[in-house]
Amino acid sequence: MTDSTILDAVNAFAESWTETDTRMKEAFLSLKDYLNTKEGVSLDFHSRPGVSYSLRARHAAQTDRDLFVMVDVIDDDPAERWLSVCFYGDMITDPDEEGDLIPDGLKGSDGYCFDMDEFDADKLAYLKARFDEACTNAA
Repeated sequence: MTDSTILDAVNAFAESWTETDTRMKEAFLSLKDYLNTKEGVSLDFHSRPGVSYSLRARHAAQTDRDLFVMVDVIDDDPAERWLSVCFYGDMITDPDEEGDLIPDGLKGSDGYCFDMDEFDADKLAYLKARFDEACTNAA
């Protein structure tokens, strides 16, 4: 269960975000809402204005790691935000080879990152399937 103050912070961030034609706000909220429904999952939120806003999901059964996915809103240009969704490399598969392997890139471990700069329903579905996979492997 996610602490209500964390969801309040995420919602305040989302309310301050002006949507653009890329619909990245919509994509972010879709991913946040999906993660928030997962049994045994809690969310954390790290705000670094001008750098990133990071939504992190952790399963209650995890002992070695403090997250199984990180959904970053990259804020280097607030008018053109984009998403980078990262997983530990050993927690997911990438059958469509859409992700970028990032050696030692996720808290010192190999990771896969999937970048989005415009709304894509198929890519969101693909990412949600990776959420399911990572959540199962985290439990």
